[in-house]
Amino acid sequence: MNEPEDPATSKGESPQGDAGCPSLRHLIRADQLAAVRRSVLISIPVNVILGIANLLMALRYGPAEVGVAWFAASSVANGLRVALCRARFEHPRDHAAPQERQAASARVEQLLRLSWVLALVSGLVWAAVPLLCARYTSPQTQFFLIVVCGITAGAVVHGTAYAPVPAAFITPALLSVAGCLFYAGGFDNTFLAFTALLYLAALLRSTRESEGVFRDSSRLKNEATAMALSLRAATELAQQVAEETRQRAIHDTLTGLLNREGFLQELERRAAPSATPLCLMLLDLDGFKSVNDMFGHDIGDTLLRQVAARLSALMPEHSAIGRMGGDEFGLLFDPRLLQEEPQALAERLITAIGVPFAACDSIRVGVSIGIHRRLEEDVPTMLGAASAALTAAKAAGRKRHCLFDETLRLRLDKIRDVERDLLRALNENTLQLWFQPQMGQGGRILSGFEGLIRWRHPRHGWISPPDLIMAATTAGLSEALLRFILKEACAMIRALRDMGLDHLTVAMNVSPREIAQLPLDDLVLGMLAQQSLPPAMLELEITEEAVMDLRAVQGKLSRLSLGGVRLAIDDFGVGYSSLAALRQLQVDRLKIDRCFVTGISGSSGDQVMVQTILGMSQSLGIEVLAEGVETEADMLMLRELGCPLMQGYYLGRPMPMQEALSWMRRQAREGIPS
Repeated sequence: MNEPEDPATSKGESPQGDAGCPSLRHLIRADQLAAVRRSVLISIPVNVILGIANLLMALRYGPAEVGVAWFAASSVANGLRVALCRARFEHPRDHAAPQERQAASARVEQLLRLSWVLALVSGLVWAAVPLLCARYTSPQTQFFLIVVCGITAGAVVHGTAYAPVPAAFITPALLSVAGCLFYAGGFDNTFLAFTALLYLAALLRSTRESEGVFRDSSRLKNEATAMALSLRAATELAQQVAEETRQRAIHDTLTGLLNREGFLQELERRAAPSATPLCLMLLDLDGFKSVNDMFGHDIGDTLLRQVAARLSALMPEHSAIGRMGGDEFGLLFDPRLLQEEPQALAERLITAIGVPFAACDSIRVGVSIGIHRRLEEDVPTMLGAASAALTAAKAAGRKRHCLFDETLRLRLDKIRDVERDLLRALNENTLQLWFQPQMGQGGRILSGFEGLIRWRHPRHGWISPPDLIMAATTAGLSEALLRFILKEACAMIRALRDMGLDHLTVAMNVSPREIAQLPLDDLVLGMLAQQSLPPAMLELEITEEAVMDLRAVQGKLSRLSLGGVRLAIDDFGVGYSSLAALRQLQVDRLKIDRCFVTGISGSSGDQVMVQTILGMSQSLGIEVLAEGVETEADMLMLRELGCPLMQGYYLGRPMPMQEALSWMRRQAREGIPS
C-alpha cells in the first residue's frame, strides 16, 4: 500500500516560504504531525484494551497459541508507535536559520512517513484477527466483527489530521473482513462483505474530508500567526526606527554626545525631583576660532571630536555630556558621587584640554568653565547661573573656571531685571543719550560730541552701556534701542544746526551684531533724510571686531560712507584691523583706545604706540582722536606728540543734551571757541 500524495500544492499552498519564515506547507505538515502524535497516544490505550479482549476470547475458546502470538505482535506494533510519538520533534517555526528550518521540515516528513508505516503494520496485525475466529465462521464471529469495526471507527474519529495514518490502519483490517466473508460464501456473508467494503469506503472518505478541514484550519491559523508575527515585527521595527530617530534627534552627529536638545531633556529629567543635588558645568573652548581660521573646518571638527573624547574619559559614568553648539559643551552630574570638589574636577578638565591635540599640535586650545551647584532652582535658572559663571570665567582670562556665587547671583538678578524692564523704559522714554565733548586742536576747541546711552534703573541704579546693549540683544530689542539712540543723536544734530554749528559732529556707537543683523544703512540714511539732516554731522563708531569680519559689514558701511555718514574705528589698537580694511571702508577717524592714553605722560611705551598710530594715520589721511584723557599732563603729552583730537573727563564729562548745550554756550562765553 503506497502513501497517498500530499495534497498541499493541490489546494494552492505554496511549497516555498520567503527568506524570513518557513513555508506554509511545512507549517501545516508540522501541525499534522503534532496532531497525529496526540491522536495515536489517545488511541493506543483503547487498542491495547481491545487487544486484551481478543486475547481473552482466544484463550477461552481457542486457538490460545495463536491468540497469544497475535497479542504479542499487536503489543510490539503499539510499543513502536508510542516510541515514535515520543521521538524528538522541533517545529520549523522555532528556527530562524534557513538550514535549520529545512532540517526540521525534513524531520517532520520523516516522522509522518514512519507514522504511516507503523499504522500500516498495526493495521496488518488487526487484519490477522480472522485467525482467532476461523476466518469469521466461529460462534464468536460477531464479537470479533464488533471489535474490528469499533477500532477502525475509533481510528478514523481520532485521526482527523493526516488521512494516510488512519487509512493505513483501517484498510488492511476491513479488507480482511470483507475477504473472509466473501470466501465463506452464502447470501448473508456476501451481503455483509459488501457492507464492510462500503463501510471502508465511507471511512476513507471521512479521513480525506477530515484532513481537508484540518489543513484549512491549520492554514488559517498559520496565516493569522504569520500576520501577527509580521505585525509584531513591523511594530518592533517601527519602535526601533522611532528609537533610532529619537537618538539621532538628541545626539550630536559630529561628536556622538548629546546635542543641546538632548542635554536639556536630560537636565529636565534629572532636575524633576527639586531636592536632587546637581552640578552643571558649561565649557567654552578658548581660541577655537583661530583653529578654524588657520587649519580649516575639517581640522576644527577633528579637534571637537577629540575634546569630546577627553571629556568622556574624564567624567564619571553617571555624568551627562552634551555639545551645546559650536565650541560649547555642557556637563551634568551629581556632586555627591564625586570624590573631589567640582572646582578640582574643573582644574583637571582645563589641564586635559590644554594638552596639545594631534589634529593641531602647533596650537594650544584652552577652555573656560562656568560651574553652578544647584540648590533648588529650575532648569532655566540653572542654565542662566552656569552661563553667568562662564562669562565671568572668560572675563578673567583664558583657562579659568568660576563658581556661581552670591556676587554673580546678584549680577544675574540685575541682568534679568534690566532685560525685563528695558521695553518699558523705551516706551516711557526713561532712557537718555548723554553727550561727551570731543575737543580739537589739542583740546582747545570743541569739534563735536559722542552720544553715550544712559539709564537709571529704579532698583539697580545706573546701568553700564555694555550691560544695556547685552540686555537689548537678549530681549530682542536691539533695533528698538538703536532707533532710540539714532533719534536722540539726530535731535542733537538738529539743535547744533539750529545754532549754526554745522561743522560739529555727533558720534554714536554701533555694535558688530547690530551691523550684521539689522538694516543699519536703511535706518540711518532713512532717518537723516526724513529729518532733512546733513549726513556729515553724524559719525558711527564701530569696534575693530567689526572690521575683522569685513565681508559681513562692508556692504552696509560702504553705503553709509557713500551717503556722507562719517565712520570711526573705536578702541583702536587693541584689535587686529588691517590697513587694507581701513582703506576699503573709507574710515574717517581712528579713536585710540584709552589703555594707551590714560597715564601716557609717564609711559614711554604708550607714547611710542600713539606716535606710531599718528604717523600711520597721517599717511592714510585719517583723523586721530585720543580717548581717555583724564589729566592735564596726559593732554599736554598728546599735544606734544601732535594728536589733534581728544576726549576724556579732564576735557568734559558726559552730560544730558540740554546740559551739554549749556556747557557749550558757557565755554563759548569763557573764550573757548566751538
